[in-house]
Amino acid sequence: MTSPAGSQSTAPSQEQRLNDLLRGRTDVSVAAAESCTGGNIGYRIATIPGCSDYFLGSLVTYANSAKISLLGVPAEVLASVGAVSEECARAMADGARRAYGSTFAVSTTGIAGPTGATARKPVGMVYIALADPSTTVVEEHSYSGDRLTVIDAATERALELLVAAVERHFSDSSSQVQSSGASAAV
Repeated sequence: MTSPAGSQSTAPSQEQRLNDLLRGRTDVSVAAAESCTGGNIGYRIATIPGCSDYFLGSLVTYANSAKISLLGVPAEVLASVGAVSEECARAMADGARRAYGSTFAVSTTGIAGPTGATARKPVGMVYIALADPSTTVVEEHSYSGDRLTVIDAATERALELLVAAVERHFSDSSSQVQSSGASAAV
């Protein structure tokens, strides 16, 4: 879409959307645990002024030993299904939420390539998890492209999940306030 002045109009980035939702708030916080994205989620959030209001940090836990010691990922998970798994992504997101005491946490674990693939886990396979106060959801993705393309795609999707979760949180909170107000009026 082109504006009348001829300049391109673009939608705000996910990190800007997150900032628009949370800047100035201290009651909702976010954190991340990153493996295959190597800190890219934290970097993108940190590029937006005001993120210190809600962004607690991102743990880059590339090595399995870091996943275990910093996030509490069970060694049994890594031994049985590996770091690139739904179970590991879930444990990473839950561990980041616990470590930071955040409202929300997102995690990424996968194979960005060009090496490290197996027949069952090809380059581009990434698990992304989002933990909130009541549940943790995990998505499996298969991205194509080179290493940086996979990292960028996984980062973008993780940020999309984070923004959607925060939007739902505020929508649910608004609905609860409206419901309690409606019952009080009866």
